Amino acid sequence: MRIEKTIKEYFKGLEVGSYENIIKLFSPNAIVHSPLYGEVEAREFYKELFKDTSKSKITLINIFVSINNPRTAAAHFRYHWILKDGTPTSFECVDVFQFDDNGKIRELTIIYDTSKIRAFFDEMKR
Repeated sequence: MRIEKTIKEYFKGLEVGSYENIIKLFSPNAIVHSPLYGEVEAREFYKELFKDTSKSKITLINIFVSINNPRTAAAHFRYHWILKDGTPTSFECVDVFQFDDNGKIRELTIIYDTSKIRAFFDEMKR
């Protein structure tokens, strides 16, 4: 299934920090909804995320494709994230993907509890 392949490619690009590999999966005006960064165009979101990241490791747990809307899928995973200042964190996360007619990601909603990382993130961004 193409959606599952795209999601796995997305996580591979995220893990290695490849802006080019990530951005090619998104439609030109795609939006990312992030608990830390807010609502941002995908092109800007990944520039910031990769600038703020020293290392990422992703453990994919499940991919769910909506039975009501085949252009919607969610991925449940564990994200091991080391910020650029060396601060490590790990949390479970769900990303909800909305795909366009061409199979590109047009909208991504990231869902996780920021309580473990918020203070470190805010301090790093100062």
